[in-house]
Amino acid sequence: MDADWDELIAIDIHVHAEHSCRQPLDPIQAEFEEAASIYFKTDAKRPSIPETIAYYRERRIGFVLFTVDMEAGTGIKRIANEEIAEAAAENRDIMRAFASIDPHKGKAGALEARKLIEEYGVAGFKFHPPLQNFDPGDRMAWPLYEVIDHYGLPAIFHTGHSGMGTGMPGGGGIRLKYGQPILVDDVAVDFPNIKIILAHPSWPWTDEALSMALHKPNVFIDLSGWSPKYFPPQIVRYANSQLGHKFLFGSDFPLIPPDKWISAFDSAGFKPELREPILKGNAAKLLFGAA
Repeated sequence: MDADWDELIAIDIHVHAEHSCRQPLDPIQAEFEEAASIYFKTDAKRPSIPETIAYYRERRIGFVLFTVDMEAGTGIKRIANEEIAEAAAENRDIMRAFASIDPHKGKAGALEARKLIEEYGVAGFKFHPPLQNFDPGDRMAWPLYEVIDHYGLPAIFHTGHSGMGTGMPGGGGIRLKYGQPILVDDVAVDFPNIKIILAHPSWPWTDEALSMALHKPNVFIDLSGWSPKYFPPQIVRYANSQLGHKFLFGSDFPLIPPDKWISAFDSAGFKPELREPILKGNAAKLLFGAA
């Protein structure tokens, strides 16, 4: 781990880049953002990538930033992975970039992934199966997974309910079934070198995610997207017993501020000795192999 990261108070594994500095906001994206702001009861204004970096630097919190390439599922023009990777390269003391590639891009997507790893230093990948309209166990995604497995990198998979699309007609065309955690189990079996991160408490399939994290050494859970005061009780119970080493702090910023999340975490019933591992240590091991 870089020496600068030793001084940080936490590592937020789940931060979104929603607005590019290099292209205008897609009008379809604007519709989804408006609905998400209502659902999360948050400010409709989204920060730019430089604003996000300044926000986390002020708080001395390291973070992983990514966008979601969902062009096939929604038609929304993606933010270029290179924009995020270049920002991370300039801010390595506080930031890492995960790439997002729509699995419908097949072998072309796999070639893009290899280039992003080798030439841009991306540290992992982000998938959102409901928004990308794919079953994560579909062999269509295997060429992309093979690249990630080859380099032994982490991959975040959205699981559970989707705040994106909530309240829109037809849920914005988003199929919640693709957020079922057990659909990622085949990926965990066939690609054991991918450090799989199941994002969010996975409601209404929370127990599936806990089972997978218990069963598979390469499966972890990030706790983003929910305030800890609303976690299903089994999250706290398993963290305090068998799975404390498998949980990661994630906020889902800008929809949930990290300060607010950490404050709620401190009163959610987690054992005091789990505070450092969940807020920072577990992510440091996953990202850097830190002891």
